[in-house]
Amino acid sequence: MLKKLLRKKNINSKPDEKLNRCLTSFDLTLLGIGCIIGTGIFVLTGIAAANQAGPAVILSFLASGFACAFAALSYAELSSSVGGCGSAYGYTYVAFGEFIAWIVGWILLMEYGMSIAAVANGWSGYFNNALIAMGIGLPDALTKPPSLGGLINLPASLIILMIMALLIVGIKESAKFNKIMVAVKVSAILIFIAFAMFNVNPENWSPFMPYGWFETLPNGKTVGVLAGASIVFFAYVGFDAVSTAAEEAINPQRDLPKGIINSLIFCTIIYIIVAALLTGVVPYQELNVSSPVAFALAKIGFPWASALVSIGVIAGLATVMLVLYYALTRIIFAMSRDGLLPTSLSLVNQKTQTPIKTILICGILISTIAGFTSLGTLAEIVNIGTLSAFVIVCLGVIFLRNKGPKDKNTFRNKWHPVVPVLGIISCSMLMIFLPMQTWIRFLIWILVGIGMYFVYSYRNSKLN
Repeated sequence: MLKKLLRKKNINSKPDEKLNRCLTSFDLTLLGIGCIIGTGIFVLTGIAAANQAGPAVILSFLASGFACAFAALSYAELSSSVGGCGSAYGYTYVAFGEFIAWIVGWILLMEYGMSIAAVANGWSGYFNNALIAMGIGLPDALTKPPSLGGLINLPASLIILMIMALLIVGIKESAKFNKIMVAVKVSAILIFIAFAMFNVNPENWSPFMPYGWFETLPNGKTVGVLAGASIVFFAYVGFDAVSTAAEEAINPQRDLPKGIINSLIFCTIIYIIVAALLTGVVPYQELNVSSPVAFALAKIGFPWASALVSIGVIAGLATVMLVLYYALTRIIFAMSRDGLLPTSLSLVNQKTQTPIKTILICGILISTIAGFTSLGTLAEIVNIGTLSAFVIVCLGVIFLRNKGPKDKNTFRNKWHPVVPVLGIISCSMLMIFLPMQTWIRFLIWILVGIGMYFVYSYRNSKLN
């Protein structure tokens, strides 16, 4: 039965429902780096250090990195054995059936859609700051949504539409753009490292753990290394997006595991170095700013280097949106092909080899959300959605290890079932440290998704 389901999902697609295989392991690694390095390193490092962990934010990154490593190995195994472009949605379909797969897919739609809009808002702020520095800043009416006293966040809306156009052209062209932007933002990080490493004051690292491992303050705020880990986890969101490219990888059994694991290792090392230097050159209490890396360089007397880093931030957030947008459209493509969403969303344009209709719909909706909505209160929903997907993927590895078709070319981690079990435990713990309001919003979204399933998806499923 399992082999039959795999055949149905991965082989018997119509010609106009197949994607172009053109991505190498290097392309996939850069795809992961393009999505991972962004908001986390440029914004959340300073915020988590100032509000949750102090200099021990280094340990927060390590804790989140370990949780992601266990999940990454599980993703790597399922991406090479199950395949498909739906990421956790596709793996869950094979492991647990259609209803659980729909719930996971519904969570991923929320996770990626809200992530893109939130990052677009952050990008807009940096972009307008650059314009202000040149004396041509936009008025508040064009940079804030109505809820904050403006008319529309115009830069946030326009950047999403520009990325929409890029994805319509084709994934290979998008991958070329991503390579350039990754090079720009990695260069910005290297500039920071080069200047900061000679201006470290070891006294800034004392006390190293001012809030301990975990503590709840009288006002209900959670602090400590583990609380910081639940915040900076957002910095790792993105490596799972690599698995959505399974149907566009030249050799998915070999290239997907490499892309997932290599991008995670590279970004974890960069995060630890930057976190150590950032808290070493500036007292952690001063890092609660929107651009802590640029702020630190200006603080130690290098304003021109700070400006270069800001340019890197603008490039970095653009690549994050590109990869998140790409992943979102591929998940919708997979769900549509299975009949859980309208089948017209899985049609691929023969000229560009991309699902143009899906890309257009996503672009218009997310551009509208980013332009007219303040998404600060929804940012933590991205974390809880991602962590829940990681837990289910780890469960899927345990379930499918002895039931799936065996292939000597399939990536299989040597520490089964220890790795997926540790992934379930670590990701679940990070979910526990998230605020109760986040859990309430998350459960409401799940209930809406269950209603959608029985109203439409169950009746139109192709594989049920």
